[in-house]
Amino acid sequence: MAFEGRIHKFGDNINTDLIIPARYLITTDPAELAAHCMEDEDPDFPKKVKKGDIIVGGNNFGCGSSREHAPIAIKAAGVSVVIAGSFARIFLRNSINIGLPIMESPEAVGALKAGDSVKVDLEKGTVETTGGKKFSARPFPPFMLEIIKAGGLMNYVRMKKGVK
Repeated sequence: MAFEGRIHKFGDNINTDLIIPARYLITTDPAELAAHCMEDEDPDFPKKVKKGDIIVGGNNFGCGSSREHAPIAIKAAGVSVVIAGSFARIFLRNSINIGLPIMESPEAVGALKAGDSVKVDLEKGTVETTGGKKFSARPFPPFMLEIIKAGGLMNYVRMKKGVK
């Protein structure tokens, strides 16, 4: 799985309340969640994010509550992948469960800037800038890539059981 997009950069400890503020948790509609994604951290984010864009965050991205609303909001906003120095464990699992690709690469996070364009390859575990700089990340095991490719755990299970 490979992606190419423009970066929106955030810092350390971006918690689930910053990703999708609690005042919007009265809905599970992905489009409604996307309309408010990251707005408390960057009020213009919902207007400027484009399909295929990439979020880069620092350490402990997705900390806080265990709500699945956070990765759903990011995915529904059109973000193709999130790259961070590290992820909160529950955010990591929720992201995989809903089919949001994520990568840990502290080296890339330190070098990338908002507005940069990068290519990301989940299978190889690489992040490459348009200038040719390459950064590595730990690639996902094949079974986790299958879950992400299927669009999440529920789709993966349906696919494996032959259910549509």
